[in-house]
Amino acid sequence: MARRILVVEDEAPIREMVCFVLEQNGFQPVEAEDYDSAVNQLNEPWPDLILLDWMLPGGSGLQFIKHLKREALTRDIPVVMLTARGEEEDRVRGLETGADDYITKPFSPKELVARIKAVMRRISPMAVEEVIEMQGLSLDPTSHRVDDR
Repeated sequence: MARRILVVEDEAPIREMVCFVLEQNGFQPVEAEDYDSAVNQLNEPWPDLILLDWMLPGGSGLQFIKHLKREALTRDIPVVMLTARGEEEDRVRGLETGADDYITKPFSPKELVARIKAVMRRISPMAVEEVIEMQGLSLDPTSHRVDDR
């Protein structure tokens, strides 16, 4: 099952390009163009990672991270900031607020994918993709479902 990535970006051409790159690399992108639509996307199935712009209509990316980290069900979702704010102070502030990585625009699509994969490895280094079958049960670690055969 493809990893679900919430792409929160208000500029449609950038959002569409990022989603295209993610799809080409086996991810399942979900789009949000502003703060409110991003909050509305925080439901099951949960995103495996969030790509987040800093400057959004309706609220900032930092406010979104704070909202995410306050909620028990979403606090462990990794966040990668993808923003034009590239000053050292901005990068430090984003990371200290809770971002797991920080990428500045313009960016390389190859590096973006590599960083997403690296963050996912750090967050769940023992992640198993295939279904495990044992004693009449099957466990799908990606969807967190257990079924009896």
